Amino acid sequence: MAFRNVVSTLTDDGEEILGPDVLLYHYPSNDVQNGTLLTVESNAFCVLKSRGAVIDVYETGQYQVQTPQRFLIGNVQQAFFGGQSPWQYEILYINRAKLVIQAKGVAYTREMAELAYVVDYYVHVETREDALKLVQHMPYRGHFLRSADLNAYASPVVEQAINQIIQVTPLEQVNERIHDITELVRSHLQEFLSTYGITLNDLKVLIFPQDDLVKTLITLKAFGLSDIEAVRHYLALVMAQKGLVSAPNMAAGQPFVVGWAPLPEEPIPGARP
Repeated sequence: MAFRNVVSTLTDDGEEILGPDVLLYHYPSNDVQNGTLLTVESNAFCVLKSRGAVIDVYETGQYQVQTPQRFLIGNVQQAFFGGQSPWQYEILYINRAKLVIQAKGVAYTREMAELAYVVDYYVHVETREDALKLVQHMPYRGHFLRSADLNAYASPVVEQAINQIIQVTPLEQVNERIHDITELVRSHLQEFLSTYGITLNDLKVLIFPQDDLVKTLITLKAFGLSDIEAVRHYLALVMAQKGLVSAPNMAAGQPFVVGWAPLPEEPIPGARP
């Protein structure tokens, strides 16, 4: 916000604009001129541009805007402006704090069983050079680049890496391959994000059945039941919930006889005939 020719990422009431879901903030006002003070907080980088050319990248501190003698990226020629001052400044703040982003989706096993996955990955922009990469290569709309915008680029990479293993793995062996899946997602995602100057710190992968029926059958098999026994016990649970008295017979695999048959009489020991 601008106050007495000072620009920072703090609002008038002291609230930080670079919140946990903001990766880049574009200062919206056009009141930046020579002598303006740029305040860069400890959680940010600041990129100063003039008519598309990058003038400098600033770290923590306070800096005065001055007409540049050279440019980091690009070039501006004053002859195109008829002798008038061409300096129109543009300020972008990049969040250097660690952000957490979540990618979700669906994958299918070798048997075409539907599994849901949730990937939490932690990222940050580490250096001035990385901040410059982000500004150069990552498009943004309006005045913010949010974590959801980055996730829109990264989600297809995550999906492809997970399906690369899941699609050739039987359902019962998916949990055994979770380490391989995590490392493959990490490798693909880091390679992709590095193009934009973003460092991947860590990620966590969770994969679970999407269908409640599959969840229940897997749970029953975990108790040592065979496939057919797991199915019988699942049906017994459903029958019990509906109040059917034949539910125990289904679980035991025994027929249910409708009606009543008397038991044969047995002699009582010591009784007289």
